[in-house]
Amino acid sequence: MIPSGALARQILELFDALSSERLDLHAMFEMLGGHRPEQQGALLDEVDRMVAQGWLRPATGGDIFVRTELGRLALADRRQVTLLTRNGCHLCEVARARLEPVLAELGAQLRVVDVDSDPVLRDRYTEDVPVIFAGPVEVSRHRVDLESLRRALQHQASGT
Repeated sequence: MIPSGALARQILELFDALSSERLDLHAMFEMLGGHRPEQQGALLDEVDRMVAQGWLRPATGGDIFVRTELGRLALADRRQVTLLTRNGCHLCEVARARLEPVLAELGAQLRVVDVDSDPVLRDRYTEDVPVIFAGPVEVSRHRVDLESLRRALQHQASGT
């Protein structure tokens, strides 16, 4: 899930650098040095690829884009555990209860995201919640796999 190209990473990081939920193409051109037509073409191609990948989605206004939760996950550190859930999901509640002590023990942070809050997540995971990610790595679906989670978190901590 990690962006393969440097330009994709730069685009995703730009949202954090500017503390913005939305970016327009003009800001991307300005901040990422896309003043020449070939640079702008490369940036437009990368934005199109990222939309197809589900990391960005067009907002109203044509040249404005929003980084999706998958775009945020693409850059996340493995110590950032994300639980995709849904309101009223009993398995999600059980998953969170099982995760919290392990995350506290290993010094990881939990981010809970409702799949219904993001159209890309809803389309991809609507039948699969709960889904657990350690950074950009999917660790488990439907049920908590604590051993896989521990391995993912310890792998990150050891730097391997």
